[in-house]
Amino acid sequence: MQLRQSERRKAKIKMALQGSAGSGKTYSSLLLAQGLTNGDFSKVAIIDTENGSADLYAHLGNYNVLTLTPPFTPDNYIKAIDVCEKAGIEVIIIDSISHCWDYLLDYHSSLAGNSFTNWAKIKPLEKAFMDKILQCDVHVIATMRTKQDYVLNQKDGKFIPEKVGLKAVQRDGIDFEFTLVFDIDIKHFAVSSKDRTGLFMGKPEFTINPSTGRKILEWCNNGTNLQSAREKIKNTRNLEELNVLYNQYSNWRELLEYDFKLQRDTINSKEILLNPKSFSTNGSTSHR
Repeated sequence: MQLRQSERRKAKIKMALQGSAGSGKTYSSLLLAQGLTNGDFSKVAIIDTENGSADLYAHLGNYNVLTLTPPFTPDNYIKAIDVCEKAGIEVIIIDSISHCWDYLLDYHSSLAGNSFTNWAKIKPLEKAFMDKILQCDVHVIATMRTKQDYVLNQKDGKFIPEKVGLKAVQRDGIDFEFTLVFDIDIKHFAVSSKDRTGLFMGKPEFTINPSTGRKILEWCNNGTNLQSAREKIKNTRNLEELNVLYNQYSNWRELLEYDFKLQRDTINSKEILLNPKSFSTNGSTSHR
């Protein structure tokens, strides 16, 4: 065992698009793939479980299609990913992974015995599928259907179902597995609900296009992670340098606000020690 400093290597994006039927998940995935491959659709493959919907956008370019038919077992998905990897594909679109979860739910309900303990037979299958997505050396875009979610609220002694928004047809917490998750509404507008890249966090809704994919590709190839950003902030020598970084990391200000404040105070303290007359006793300069 040996400790090492964290470092950013070239990454392969693992992202998900979730939305209801008709929100444009397949089309948006292809536009993202176009950007991720710099327009080379020959390096893009769709694993299609949606009854031929992948062919609807053939006018975009000559991408590859692998049609997956029932049963939508985790093992069949894994085999399909293997086929794409061996063919030299750079971006795999899995449209959609919700069918895999549907299969696992049906399989679970068919098992005899205790329903709770039977989940121990399901979880390894689902984990093997997700591990394959996360560990394969290609970009992966997975789509997930959403459906209306309900909760039961008590009213006048009765439990009444009430709508609480949309929920992905997947196990709870699946979004935490991905680096980036876009929620797409019926008008085809996207917002980021999970973003480890820092590129889309807190941004207003937008329409996905090839430039979105190019932005993600740039982050994968030479982007900056939070650790290196914090190191750069810590190594600034004056407020001018700190201001430059403050503007540079505008996407990550919320995450780095404490680091900026700490370094600002550190710089000010050093300046006071070196030149106490240049500072008032009531305050100090600020980077903003």
